Amino acid sequence: MAHTAQGRASPLPSGFPPPRRGYSRRGPARLGGPFAEGGRPPAARFSVPSPVPAPPSRSRPRVPARAPQASAAGTGAVRGRCGDGAGGAVARSGPRSAAAGDGQQLLLLLLPLSRGGLGRGSRGALRCPALPCPTLPCRPACAMDWQVLTRELSLYLESQVRVGLFGSGVGLSLVLGFGVAYACYYLSSIAKKPQLVASNDRFCRFLEEYCPVVTETYYPTIWCWEGRVQTLLRPFITSRPQVQYRNELIKTADGGQISLDWFDNNDSLYYPDASTRPTVLLLPGLTGTSKESYILHMIHQSETLGYRCVVFNNRGIAGEELLTPRTYCAANTEDLEAVIHHVHSLHPSAPFMAAGVSMGGMLLLNYLGKTGRDTPLMAAAIFSAGWNVFESVESLEKPLNWLLFNYYLTTCLQSSISRHRQMLEKLFDMDLVMKARTVREFDKQFTSVMFGYRTIDDYYEDASPCRKLKSVGIPVLCLNSVDDVFSPGHAIPVEAAKQNANVALVLTSCGGHIGFLEGIWPRKCTYMDRVFKQFVQAIFEHGNKFFSM
Repeated sequence: MAHTAQGRASPLPSGFPPPRRGYSRRGPARLGGPFAEGGRPPAARFSVPSPVPAPPSRSRPRVPARAPQASAAGTGAVRGRCGDGAGGAVARSGPRSAAAGDGQQLLLLLLPLSRGGLGRGSRGALRCPALPCPTLPCRPACAMDWQVLTRELSLYLESQVRVGLFGSGVGLSLVLGFGVAYACYYLSSIAKKPQLVASNDRFCRFLEEYCPVVTETYYPTIWCWEGRVQTLLRPFITSRPQVQYRNELIKTADGGQISLDWFDNNDSLYYPDASTRPTVLLLPGLTGTSKESYILHMIHQSETLGYRCVVFNNRGIAGEELLTPRTYCAANTEDLEAVIHHVHSLHPSAPFMAAGVSMGGMLLLNYLGKTGRDTPLMAAAIFSAGWNVFESVESLEKPLNWLLFNYYLTTCLQSSISRHRQMLEKLFDMDLVMKARTVREFDKQFTSVMFGYRTIDDYYEDASPCRKLKSVGIPVLCLNSVDDVFSPGHAIPVEAAKQNANVALVLTSCGGHIGFLEGIWPRKCTYMDRVFKQFVQAIFEHGNKFFSM
């Protein structure tokens, strides 16, 4: 007896196995999703040939199902036997494609397998409208059961697509899994303690006690820890503290002038006496001035400690005019010597130290290697210095580094001298200099010629601080990142530093060039700022303990 419109059915025909748990002739008892808990199941989005009109669809107006019509080829109707016709296709209504019919047949094949053998005969052979069934005639009840199951499963799959990844929990699980994996990778491979290299145990103990940041784990910003990214983003992310300078121009022996920007910190509560107020000399990078964000942060850190700062601007960089056809380079320390002597003569009783960044650090190291102990400086801090110029320019000439850094630096150098073209073109072919596309080409056509070097290699050899490190005679703390493209990790003179008791290297695994960003949003303070603050404070306030050790 076939199913009626109300869902009642006669006993199963002979040959059908008894109903399994969770299944009845009315359809699945509970399959989750859109399946009903008893009662009539909801309608499918597509209609199936039935003796009675199909229930109305959820998403379409109610359209009566067409009665099955036999075709000459036998492909669009249900035959007398399941295996009759060309493949046993089920007729369908509406403008559905052939793929929809194939999908329906696939559901008819998979559902009996998923329900533990529904629709199997005594020999285990599948009986369905898509497979031959030579031993059992097809009955209307069998066809109706397949129609109900097809509608139910179609609606379930359709609802899962509408829910989407996050609604079904799959997307959330993927995000959580990826987050846990990324956190594990970050904590195991990115966040690490810096490597402290020093041959002097006394220096190490002093740093561990009064500058503990060099022994703490450095946690780079979790979303931009890679060296190039940190280098590029630092100028845009970090804040720019407000600093009021007092400018001073000093004359040089060759008739030139140097611009100094003073932060006197006259409101210092810790050192109200200006004559004894500790002074920090700051040296910016290649084309940097007192307006650089890292310089402003150093001044801000010094202000909180009550110290005075003075920024050494290289010739022709800070807006002053060139009085002679000479600029600056990393190898020539004459201007730096004049500045140190001038500052010390103004405040001879004040503790005095210096900090250099990038090329400013190279210049300061070359000065210390030249003077040894004969300097008024108590100590020095060096950040992101290029130790070997040959290795630095080779790294910067790699395609990606050239695109990101080298070409931009070259244009900055050309821009710094173009405003002094009238003064410089007396000695240089400025048209040729302005055609340079790399730092090496600029140095070859301009810098090495200006300072009297025969070749570019002679200039780079003289400008490399690694060759003078053994002669440094005062305590120097040097911070570098091994992923700095301006100073590759393999070029850092670790062995040379171990041979000088006055030198300590702090090497981080990440940080880039003058980057050292940390925290979720590294706007106010970087790891470099903290190293600067603690080391300067340790020297000025506890230096007597170090020197008496």
